[in-house]
Amino acid sequence: MIEVADNARDYFNKLISQQGVPDLGIRLQVVQPGTPAGDCRLEFCEAAEAREDDYVIDCEGFSIYVDAASAPWLDAAHISFEHQRGGGQLTIRAPRLKGQAPGADASLVERVRHVLDSEINPRVAGHGGRVGLVEVSADGVVVLQFGGGCHGCSQVNMTLKHGVEKTLRERIPEISAVRDATDHASGAAPYYRRS
Repeated sequence: MIEVADNARDYFNKLISQQGVPDLGIRLQVVQPGTPAGDCRLEFCEAAEAREDDYVIDCEGFSIYVDAASAPWLDAAHISFEHQRGGGQLTIRAPRLKGQAPGADASLVERVRHVLDSEINPRVAGHGGRVGLVEVSADGVVVLQFGGGCHGCSQVNMTLKHGVEKTLRERIPEISAVRDATDHASGAAPYYRRS
């Protein structure tokens, strides 16, 4: 079930009334569900465009149409709108959207990849960077490859020790060490250049 807060309903009603189209609603669908890149897409949808298998949420004054393939990923989702100075922020919290974290019985490799994809890469992406898994040794040593803005960056050791390694070891206690296998001397576009 998707919960739509009153403030979000008011926001949608305002947007829809500005369009001047009778029986206009909102289509909500997911993009890349089950991955760290999972996201929601909203667009206007006329009632005549509704699909036979859509899940329909009847709100006061309009309907939200959720396509059948998106519905499982949006179960327990909450949509709200927060007024802010100069506008506002619509928020969709969908706990199942990005998939489930691997369980304790998953391999060490699967759990490391999940932490890299869901926590670490979104952080370093702000600097144009990315971190890839090279290998996990039998004794729990994780070997990584830095790319993008992290490749050749003068702050990569700080990122490795205080960001990447700290996060990985907090989430996965079996990790004994984290190593960087990147040739940073060949970095073409580092975020912070070496002096």
